[in-house]
Amino acid sequence: MKKILFFSGLFLLIISCTQNSKTTFSKIKLYYLESAVLSSGKILRIDTFPSKNITPRTVDIWLPKNYSDEKKYAVLYMHDGQMLFDSTTTWNKQEWRIDEAATDLMEQKITKDFIVVGVHNIPSIRWNDLFPEKAMDFMDVNSKNEVFKKAQENNISTDFKGDEYLKFIVKELKPYIDATFSVYTSKENTFVAGSSMGGLMSMYAISEYPDVFEGAACLSTHWVGAMAQENNPFPDVIFSYVAANVPEAKTHKLYFDYGDQTLDRHYPQYAPTVNSIYMSKGYSINNFRNIHFPNTDHSEKSWQDRIHIPLTFLLKK
Repeated sequence: MKKILFFSGLFLLIISCTQNSKTTFSKIKLYYLESAVLSSGKILRIDTFPSKNITPRTVDIWLPKNYSDEKKYAVLYMHDGQMLFDSTTTWNKQEWRIDEAATDLMEQKITKDFIVVGVHNIPSIRWNDLFPEKAMDFMDVNSKNEVFKKAQENNISTDFKGDEYLKFIVKELKPYIDATFSVYTSKENTFVAGSSMGGLMSMYAISEYPDVFEGAACLSTHWVGAMAQENNPFPDVIFSYVAANVPEAKTHKLYFDYGDQTLDRHYPQYAPTVNSIYMSKGYSINNFRNIHFPNTDHSEKSWQDRIHIPLTFLLKK
């Protein structure tokens, strides 16, 4: 009798949780983006994903062709979502060509099957959202005061929201994706990727939530933290944060890369520091990369040419 009551109670609890999830997400309007120019798959869009943590913004979910509820998919979360799929709508007429790269890798059975969740940025607050907020804890008072002073003089907000941005992804967006699509919810099938400030945020995501993300791809990581300048206080504090928060090497993968043209010209000097930090914490060629791509610049064109490398590294079967 006790067993019957137990299982009856468990069944009611499951039904209640399912109903609560549906109620929680009932106001989120998801629709098929027919206007998207893609080579493969389809995009479902949420124009304004509600959030208690950050300014609500657009989220795109790319599903591969022949997506089926009868199988499960890994999930790749990406920043700057409006730059990923369709160059006809981007400000610079460039894109990452994620749909092309992902489709090719899955059709060749090189990677797991996966979907891509693209979180759009809001240009006016992109830096605030994507800066690794806790790195500021490693900055001395004088340097911090100087940073705030310069920012104020240049009318730049220092209202950092990196922690809140991650709470949005982990606590608000991921539960919706897990409940709405046929995906694996485990760390082993959850990844994050981005470039520039998005690369910095991807590093921050796996460092802050190592139980949520197994791997991070950080392309052209913006180690300078803000505008490149003399006596820049940001790289030292960012690396201090990184060294203090390296995810367990046995259970994670980290991919970094950099070019040496345009904005990327500032990054090669930091490669030895990046290598030293992660190698000293047990990472090896099996789960860590920091690759130099000579004569490449800071653009979606450069990232599209090599995105198959980190995708293979993180999601390889």
